[in-house]
Amino acid sequence: MSEEVLINITPQETRVAVVENGMLQELLIERSQSRDLVGNIYKGKVKRVLPGMQAAFVDIGLERSAFLHVSEVVSNTEVAAESADDITKLLHEGQDIIVQVIKDELGTKGARLTMHTTVPSRYLVLMPENAHVGVSQRIEDENERARLKDILSEQEQHEEGYIIRTAAEGAKEQELRRDVKFLNKLWDRIKKRISNVKSPSLIYEDLSLELRIMRDMVASKIEKIRIDSHSVFQKTHHFVKEFVPELESRLEYYQGSRPLFDVYNVEDEIQKALHRQVPLKSGGYLIIDQTEAMTTVDVNTGAFVGHRNLEETIFRTNLEAASALARQLRLRNLGGIIIIDFIDMKDEEHKRQVLRTLEKALEHDHAKTNITEVSTLGLVEMTRKRTRESLERILCETCPMCDGRGTIKTAQTVCYEIFREITRAARAYEAQKLLVLGSQEVVDCLLDEEASSVAELEAFIKIPIRFQVESLYPQEQFDVVLM
Repeated sequence: MSEEVLINITPQETRVAVVENGMLQELLIERSQSRDLVGNIYKGKVKRVLPGMQAAFVDIGLERSAFLHVSEVVSNTEVAAESADDITKLLHEGQDIIVQVIKDELGTKGARLTMHTTVPSRYLVLMPENAHVGVSQRIEDENERARLKDILSEQEQHEEGYIIRTAAEGAKEQELRRDVKFLNKLWDRIKKRISNVKSPSLIYEDLSLELRIMRDMVASKIEKIRIDSHSVFQKTHHFVKEFVPELESRLEYYQGSRPLFDVYNVEDEIQKALHRQVPLKSGGYLIIDQTEAMTTVDVNTGAFVGHRNLEETIFRTNLEAASALARQLRLRNLGGIIIIDFIDMKDEEHKRQVLRTLEKALEHDHAKTNITEVSTLGLVEMTRKRTRESLERILCETCPMCDGRGTIKTAQTVCYEIFREITRAARAYEAQKLLVLGSQEVVDCLLDEEASSVAELEAFIKIPIRFQVESLYPQEQFDVVLM
């Protein structure tokens, strides 16, 4: 599978597109005014301790206080360790603590924190609070796992621990030791800064998006990395030459006359990723709805009628939907609880094959996922780890017309609300006449379909009613003015 990374740079934002076999699979966006916080280390101050929630709110210098659960608190004493389920024995208001962001601010929620700080490099993740060596589960070869672990276990420094990352598979001993040395020096600098700053303060900021991609990508999969900014290309080239030399020959400065994302049809794919409906090649389609609590996916056969029987048609549609859905979850960066409503299948083997197809397609996803069996209703519950906002939440905002409902009241419904408001006003106040301000659609309805109702209302309240179009009013907005 060929994989290309496209990096589009503007002064306002950096966009990274991961393209596999010519198809956009993943899109990462970082804006200059709101950089990702995940990985940043802060010296924070405890603002409130909530025993009922076993959590605390911590001021790290952001507009909203960040959230720290008791499970993410480091126990520094034997007494605290014995009472690790009681946050009041671990933290108190006004206390200075060192924390790291593990989940960005999402919607109205503040950032999620941990006191178990980690610092990543190309091949390793340093764990200052845990003298343990672990290996990524994605490295499946037992001999390779043992080799890597032996190299790290031989380190003289036992105060810190390490996680060996997926990118370390096949790495030389010298490369791993270089990463250990780099991380130890970096952690020493972080400790010095911790001693010298007051809370709340930023202690350590993770790399910019384009450099994080170079650090975190599995190099063996990447065929080409194209960057459309010369200055960023030079900075990235310097970083790659020092830390990821195997990528140097694949780095390319894009100088084409057409925008980089247009050449690969990425812009069109981004627009499609913001639509509810996802068409399938067979004629079926998915409906994806993202809410605050969860994401729901409905699978439909649409125009696909199949060539054999109904069960076979349903099976083929579900198979295609499973593969398409895995891509959509990654592309849209949908996380949390996800409910998939596959079309009901009677054949148990068909259900198993659909699940296997979904699991296989999700193997390329960097986010951790967990999938349940198909229920009797044809539903599949799954979770996908969420650390950053979804694509829709980054690029879109709540619709001012419908207030995020996805629907608006019909013109007729608004007319009936106006009639009730006129009746209230006529009973409560004395007026010579009434002026109704509304949208073009509502006023047209009042003067056309509801003209007889307006005449009856005027006769009932014995006050003349006049109507005026306000072009800036959305369909649901109106005013009844006493004159």
